[in-house]
Amino acid sequence: MKAHGLIAAMGLAVLCTGCASGLNSHQKAELKHYESRGQAIQEKNPGTGAALGLLPGGGSFYGREYGLGVVNLLFWPLSVLWDPISGHDASEVINYHATKSHVDRLRQNDLDALDESLRTGELDLTQYTLEKRKVDQKYRYN
Repeated sequence: MKAHGLIAAMGLAVLCTGCASGLNSHQKAELKHYESRGQAIQEKNPGTGAALGLLPGGGSFYGREYGLGVVNLLFWPLSVLWDPISGHDASEVINYHATKSHVDRLRQNDLDALDESLRTGELDLTQYTLEKRKVDQKYRYN
């Protein structure tokens, strides 16, 4: 009876902790797009996250998933089966959100500069509209 309870608990832990949600296909493509343009930010190294996943809870802690890190710590060495993937995926998610924030900030800075040029009379409305389209094209993903 004790063995069945232990197996059930371990199965539940595997199901719960192995649910690292990485990027969806659209987000992966978007991140690749920004990487190709040199606009991506890498806060976390996915390879490091995967390597740290071999340590008790290391991949999850590296990926800022502290609750999962504690669970993975408790279920080590079994957690070696899923924590490297969790560490890798969490690193990619962190990098994606950092990149999105960075690109949004760059776009907003360019738009603010355009607004200032329009306000001071350096640009007329036609020039402003053309420059705004260039800024939108520079930061658009499609």
